Amino acid sequence: MIDTNTLKGLIAKKGLSQRTLANKLGITPKTFYSKMSKGKFNSDEMYAMIEILEINEPSKIFFANHVT
Repeated sequence: MIDTNTLKGLIAKKGLSQRTLANKLGITPKTFYSKMSKGKFNSDEMYAMIEILEINEPSKIFFANHVT
């Protein structure tokens, strides 16, 4: 399960909106919000977010044991 709270924080820290990130991922904002609410992205989307957000420890976000 994805730690969406941490992911949201990283998006904000980079000065991006979720809508902007969705566009960079090539998906609609509606699809992005749906994936965030479910905590599920495909591997290509995760890899792109790691690159865009410059995530150093992706396993802590994308393979979190639980969402707080």
